[in-house]
This record gives sequence, structure tokens and C-alpha cells, in this order.
Amino acid sequence: MPSFDVVSEVDLQEVRNAVDQAARELATRFDFKGTGASVELDDHTIRLHAPSDDRLTALRTLLEEKLVKRKVSLKAVEYATPEDAAGSTKRQVVTLNAGISSDKARELNRFIKDLKLKGVQSQAQGDQLRVSGKKRDDLQAAIAALRDHDFGIPLQFSNFRD
Repeated sequence: MPSFDVVSEVDLQEVRNAVDQAARELATRFDFKGTGASVELDDHTIRLHAPSDDRLTALRTLLEEKLVKRKVSLKAVEYATPEDAAGSTKRQVVTLNAGISSDKARELNRFIKDLKLKGVQSQAQGDQLRVSGKKRDDLQAAIAALRDHDFGIPLQFSNFRD
């Protein structure tokens, strides 16, 4: 029986490259010289630090540009509210979302069932979703419908088997 997996992944190497590029540009840009602004990457979080709200917004825009150039979906990026830091500076934590949560898996299951494709079933398996069906064409229609709909997370389709 043909099947495929729906996953939501983030290439951490590309994120690391984007953060490094942003940090390098931050060091050379005139509007950030001597301001103490920084961008740092931990496991699945990016920390932005800037002297003011407008500099934090510019830093966020710079990071988004670098992520888009590296083909990292901005749907995988979630911004926390900016907080005050020491010395009247601003700090913001950016979280990278990878994997499909159980709520999103339920939403994806409901969407696939509402397509009413004959013989197509889906089930959650950890942080991914397995979709199986009788006909390959029905599965390709399901992939096309999932691509067209916005679920708020980046979706990739892998492990297509006949």
C-alpha cells in the first residue's frame, strides 16, 4: 500500500550559517557599530540582544533575511516578547520549532479526512504523520492539498513508497 510521511524539520546547519552571517554583518554595519548588539545560537533558540526597540527590530529583520536566503522557512521561527535587559537594553528569544505537535497532527488528520479521498488514511507517529492510501494519485492529491493549505508550520513530505 503506497504511503508517505509528513514531517516538519529545520536544517540546523543552515540556521547556524544564517546566524553566523547575521553576526558577521552585524559587526560591519554602520548602524550597529559600537551598540553592543549581538545574535547567538543555542540548541533550538536564538538570542537577540540590542540597545533599543528599533535596533532589535532591525536585528530581527537582518536575521530573517539571512534565514530566507538559506531557505529556512520563517514558519519554523517563533518570537517571544522582547524583554528589558541590563543597562536599558532589549533582549528577545527566538525559538525554532521542529516536529509536528499532537495538536497540529490532529489538525492535519482532520484536514486529510475532510478531503474525502477514497482509501486515504493518516495517523500520527511521534512527531510525524504517516499517510497511506490505495492509489498513488490520491496520495499525490493529498500532498498538493497539504501544500496549498497554511497550517502555520513548514511541512516536508518524505519517504514516499509505492
